[in-house]
Amino acid sequence: MHQHEIHQFLERYFTANGCELVSNGDGHMTVQLTIELDKELMNRPFYWHYLEKTGGIPNPMSLSLVTDGEKAPDDLKGELVHFGSPRLHQIFRSTRNLAGYIRLYEERMISDGQQVPLHPWLGLNIKVSHVTHLKKDNIRSIGLNLINGHIQEGFHDFLLSKKLTPKIPDFSFTLTPIIKPKSGINRIQSYLLQGIEKESFEWADEARNKWDEDLQLLNHFYGDHEQKPESYQMEKQALKEQYEPKISIDIINGGIFYLQHSH
Repeated sequence: MHQHEIHQFLERYFTANGCELVSNGDGHMTVQLTIELDKELMNRPFYWHYLEKTGGIPNPMSLSLVTDGEKAPDDLKGELVHFGSPRLHQIFRSTRNLAGYIRLYEERMISDGQQVPLHPWLGLNIKVSHVTHLKKDNIRSIGLNLINGHIQEGFHDFLLSKKLTPKIPDFSFTLTPIIKPKSGINRIQSYLLQGIEKESFEWADEARNKWDEDLQLLNHFYGDHEQKPESYQMEKQALKEQYEPKISIDIINGGIFYLQHSH
């Protein structure tokens, strides 16, 4: 996930949750949080508890974020956000909590009075993680046309080129999905798995080799006794948890998008 994609994601996250972008420039933004997002992000439970008890006037905080240190003003005091940063992962979790699912419609650029069909798309933002003693995360944005089964990579960027609205536009009507959303999720998962099967698994082999080396050291430390102590079993299990290669696929958020036909 590149820095400009993170910036675009943050723009959509904050505006979708009713926040005002006080400033929004190259590599930085300052956001006036709503009460809900202050509670969600700023970790001030005692403040909000006190306010609710006393009936005081709420004062949500503002948040300054830097998405590109080279482009942001030198005097801006903001929190650097990058892929893997705690703040971004907190916002990913918040996205699941607050807006895990949306429904949007494409607006027509020209209205000539003719009815236009809108095709249903299932769009998912997905985190694919390769996990051993090291961890590599990759964010994938994938769309599936629920009429013809076409799969669109980079679906988030695909949507950025379109004007979307939460209400169905005039002179438009939606087509009924042929592929049900639940089946669509399974199709996208199968698509991801097929791609993963074609990848190099050198990272997993390296982890297993490292696992075997540490296991040999563990066995050497405890000697050749047939009855190993409980601590041996615990350390052996810890090595397995540390090195065993795993791939996880987690849906960050998603939605149904009704778009004009383009394929």
